[in-house]
Amino acid sequence: MSVLVGKKAPLFNSTAVVKGGEIVENFTLDQFKGKYVVLFFYPLDFTFVCPTELLEFQDKLKEFEARKVQVIGVSVDSQFSHWKWLQTPINEGGIKGVTYPLVADLSKSIAENYGVLAGEWEYNEDGDAEFTGAAVAYRGTFLIDKEGIVRHQVVNDLPLGRNIDETIRMVDALQYFEENGEVCPAGWSKGKKGMKATQDGVADYLSKR
Repeated sequence: MSVLVGKKAPLFNSTAVVKGGEIVENFTLDQFKGKYVVLFFYPLDFTFVCPTELLEFQDKLKEFEARKVQVIGVSVDSQFSHWKWLQTPINEGGIKGVTYPLVADLSKSIAENYGVLAGEWEYNEDGDAEFTGAAVAYRGTFLIDKEGIVRHQVVNDLPLGRNIDETIRMVDALQYFEENGEVCPAGWSKGKKGMKATQDGVADYLSKR
């Protein structure tokens, strides 16, 4: 599993479904340089935990947009599967109403480049390549800053749904640090004070807990 924090986010060029139903070619991550991005991976369309996450991202989309964050979802499904899922009502297992982009990763190259592919290629005794594990993405979430650098990542196993509020908290923490030059201690949330990254700063913060 790759740790990408502090490194350039791997670029990609793929097909995506945007605005809830428009299929676009040559959808790239690079087009969002200068903007914060939350890029998240999920295993498959038309599954069970996944719609709860995608709909939660949509429910909180205005909170991300207020922070100038672009939300992008990725799975190993095709653009046609994404499109169909987006047209299917929620009470029928769909995610109708989701408007942020969903990227198709049929080749699994994006998931592999981000280190979240739940399996790998190996060679058998005959020298033939075989895929072992699940050929889908783990529930990886990556916070990318305006310069295209990964500043936060978390990866959940397939059965474990992620916490979208925690993603928002990490956006707030990054933006607070950028704006104030102070670091964010354990349990920090928007509206709380940060602390100076010095011995005196830590001592002062701990004395006021």
